[in-house]
Amino acid sequence: MEPRQSTSICRASDKKAPTLPRAACLPINRCNLPAVILGSLTFQETPTPLELDGVRALYRDLFDKLDAITAPARRAEIFQDYITVHFRLEHLEEAGLTAAAKPRGNRSKANYIRMIRGWSFDADSREGAVLKSWVESRFGLTPRYHGEPLRDFSGPAYRRYLEMRARGLYGVNALEAQFDLVYTYCQYELLRQTPAPSHLTLYRGVNRLGEFERLPEFPAPRPDGSQILLLNNLNSLTGTRERAGEFGDTILTLRVPTAKVFFHHRLLPGILQGEDEYLVIGGVYSVHGATS
Repeated sequence: MEPRQSTSICRASDKKAPTLPRAACLPINRCNLPAVILGSLTFQETPTPLELDGVRALYRDLFDKLDAITAPARRAEIFQDYITVHFRLEHLEEAGLTAAAKPRGNRSKANYIRMIRGWSFDADSREGAVLKSWVESRFGLTPRYHGEPLRDFSGPAYRRYLEMRARGLYGVNALEAQFDLVYTYCQYELLRQTPAPSHLTLYRGVNRLGEFERLPEFPAPRPDGSQILLLNNLNSLTGTRERAGEFGDTILTLRVPTAKVFFHHRLLPGILQGEDEYLVIGGVYSVHGATS
């Protein structure tokens, strides 16, 4: 069965530019740019800052405080203390958790740290489904893969993804709002670098390049050797080429807009260990591949 086609228009004004298939984006999101723009190749090449609706205004007190701190390590401490207190992560009963409402297992203790670590262990896990769902909600980019390709919105693979997402979000404490704040803080820190880069060169090791989704109008490499791929709505990349080579025979090289970095291993020390990992929002990318 063919994927359900949205009746919304999901295209760029330039008909020659690679753009998103309709099934890969939503007509609305919670960002300052629509999905068709932020998910396009044009955005990869000439990005602009992305901002989630209302987040900076809602947490203005935090960012005003961070503005006065010069040491990145101290800012990270302040951020983690703030998110712990604001969301009552160590006192969930103050956030409304009761014995009657407590879900089975340990779901009530799920938070941004556990979700990011869970993603790092397995991007196709329940934690991965929750993070991909957040990207879909905030940026309007639909997931393209979760354990298997997600092309048929009425098929078993997509239903499995929805079930995992629902289980991951049930009985937790404002996880998506926590992610909003983590992304906004990540962008704040990246922009405080001097000079602030517009792009980061990141890598991914793969064994089967043919499994990546290609746009029908760009089935083959371009004259410069680059390939146009539609990446999943959230992806793990690394800042170290040698590390990427440990995961596959072919190393993909991407120029990733800093605006599309949700989290990286140096942002909050201790959450991700030793992989130089970056969690990157997807869309259409020009990618160079080489054998490791």
